[in-house]
Amino acid sequence: MQGLGSGAISLQGTPEQKQRYLGRVAAGEAIAAFALSEPDAGSDVANLQCAAHVEGDHVILSGEKTWISNGGIADFYVVFCRTGEAPGPRGISAFIVDAGTPGFEIAERIDVIAPHPLARLRFKDCRIPLTQRIGAAGEGFKVAMRTLDVFRTSVAAASLGFARRALDEALHRATTRRMFNQTLADFQLTQAKLAQMATTIDSAALLVYRAAWLRDQGANVTKEAAMAKMAATEGAQQVIDAAVQMFGGLGVTSGHPVEVLYREIRSLRIYEGATEVQQLIIARELLKEMKA
Repeated sequence: MQGLGSGAISLQGTPEQKQRYLGRVAAGEAIAAFALSEPDAGSDVANLQCAAHVEGDHVILSGEKTWISNGGIADFYVVFCRTGEAPGPRGISAFIVDAGTPGFEIAERIDVIAPHPLARLRFKDCRIPLTQRIGAAGEGFKVAMRTLDVFRTSVAAASLGFARRALDEALHRATTRRMFNQTLADFQLTQAKLAQMATTIDSAALLVYRAAWLRDQGANVTKEAAMAKMAATEGAQQVIDAAVQMFGGLGVTSGHPVEVLYREIRSLRIYEGATEVQQLIIARELLKEMKA
């Protein structure tokens, strides 16, 4: 969450912006947030309506954002607004808005199945210095996509951690749970399921490591990050579901590790772009390569 909120500044912020914000984030002295989604513009980022217009050396923001991680507890927000330089994605810019700025309020706290700070934000004639813009005017969409290319891979890596914990729990259960004069692990059905779980995890891990490695080499990883995110989150959901099944009634007991994992993993298939969006991204990139 800290990386996502400060990632845009790290990638395209000015030296002054980096000095003002990144050191505090790294030291744990400030919490960052990434405000992209809106009530009518989630996956369809190009359709966002939160607007900003320039008045002299200031910019005025009006509109709403929702499903914002760290909403309500963040010290600053990277906010994406329509500035109108061109239609669609080419008319979006990114700005840093400090918490407590007049005209900016937390409109609603959002509760979800796995505890996580989420909020709806409201901007009403919120005036900030133009120097708070990240990158050039109209480059906000590029800033957002570059940021998501990085953090789709980190979401995928988090999914691997969830899945690996679920497999560990399942292995312990299978080797200690006795039934019909043998352990659960002695049944071939259990062995097949464990093999499938382990293979799913390792397959996703290779995609995650590839995306991370290519990013470190400076390559464009839009397709690879989407593949990693899709495979890891969907795979983790399958692995965790299998672990819950292996625990039987105990697996759906509130507070049990696999029950917690079951609730926690579900949102990862949605945020940083839902699985269906990743499929569209992968296909789009493949078609671009074909045309090239």
